[in-house]
Amino acid sequence: MNVTEDYTGHVEPGGAAARRTLDALTITKMSVGPMDNNAYLLVCRATSEALLIDAANDPERLSDLVGHGPDRSSLRTIVTTHQHPDHWQALGAIAGAYGADTVAHPADAEPLPVPADILVEHGDTVTFGEITLEVIHLRGHTPGSIALLYRDPHGHPHLFTGDSLFPGGVGKTNSPEDFTSLINDVEERIFGQLPDDTWFYPGHGDDSTLGAERPKIGEWRQRGW
Repeated sequence: MNVTEDYTGHVEPGGAAARRTLDALTITKMSVGPMDNNAYLLVCRATSEALLIDAANDPERLSDLVGHGPDRSSLRTIVTTHQHPDHWQALGAIAGAYGADTVAHPADAEPLPVPADILVEHGDTVTFGEITLEVIHLRGHTPGSIALLYRDPHGHPHLFTGDSLFPGGVGKTNSPEDFTSLINDVEERIFGQLPDDTWFYPGHGDDSTLGAERPKIGEWRQRGW
């Protein structure tokens, strides 16, 4: 597995993974599958325990990302950000191969190919090694979409948004009511709580920061998508 250390937030479909190294955590991003889904492997540097966000596709490549040697990380947890099938095509294979616990919001757990071992609600936490992630429920793209927040004690926050927030707008919704729900949650639970230097990692495509997107919220709300 080719992994670059020059992290920009951009990865190519089928290309190299990109790793970002923080004081306590590494974040490795890789594009998988035909819909250019982002999968994120988070590894606690103190314990080598790992958590995977969205086992979306390409189980062989995801396994290569975790590693095969004696010094590979120990994948303990897989979080699925929401129920859409492009985000869990490799969930059964990876969970089975590593014996990892699977995590989802109860409103989105039923369609998943394996039962969720851990159900999480807004305000809950998910831990692996010495790392804690906060669960943020964002209603609208799906009923049980969640984001995961890491508050780096030595830097800015890092937020994994699934398909609820992208550079340029919120995720796709199927009705005006769902759009209003999603943009309200995104504005109140993300932009209303976190600083501009929060770096966010979406379910597809490139990363951004809340500061880069904050001035556009009114435009998103006005246009209705």
